[in-house]
Amino acid sequence: MKTVLITGCSSGYGLETARHFLDRGWNVIATMRTPRLDILQDNDRLRVLALDVTSADSIAAALDAAGPIDALVNNAGVGVIGALEATPMSKTRQVFETNTFGVIAMTQAVVPQFRKRMSGVIVNVTSSATLTPMPLASVYTASKMAIEGFTGSLDHELRAFNVRVKLVEPGYGPTTRFSQNTDLRLEDVIPAPYAAFAQPILASFARPALVTTEADVAEAVWQAANDEYGQLRFPAGPDAVALARR
Repeated sequence: MKTVLITGCSSGYGLETARHFLDRGWNVIATMRTPRLDILQDNDRLRVLALDVTSADSIAAALDAAGPIDALVNNAGVGVIGALEATPMSKTRQVFETNTFGVIAMTQAVVPQFRKRMSGVIVNVTSSATLTPMPLASVYTASKMAIEGFTGSLDHELRAFNVRVKLVEPGYGPTTRFSQNTDLRLEDVIPAPYAAFAQPILASFARPALVTTEADVAEAVWQAANDEYGQLRFPAGPDAVALARR
């Protein structure tokens, strides 16, 4: 029976992905900064562990407690929207610490066991913002684009050890906590000179033609983790699929 460790399982894509893998018979290690036992049903194949991907000590402790795993899903992430001019550098660094350096640190920590065992899969969850330029998302997109390049390069690097590296690119998920995952007020990151430009963009977010659900992403992660044909990218959700076909 295979074991997957998933980061960022307190809500959204990570939570649904944990449920998806449990339903399909895997052992699941669901990690989150502050463990909650009430969001997943009791299951003898489930463990919930504390993990902050921005802390080396937390990563080491979680992986030690987890033991051997067959798959790592780097899902933990934070969102930010707004004009670059008004986005504090402290916020930019915070976004990169989780979305970029956290993914790299988690990956670096699990590669030795995969390499020695000559098996394993790493699935990095990015965003459809990497598929086409999107306004008011420059910092977030930069943090995810870095992981796109990282993943493609690492995939080549680890093939000799039979370790697979994959990308899942979710579309816009209005039911997730993306817009809540920031301590910045919208009026602060979209100052008056940008208001006329931003208004129709924000309005389109409120009335999207296509959306991505948590189930869409969980299924894409499942497909990526079980892919044996060398596919690197897995768009998740109808909007992401449409963008990937352009």
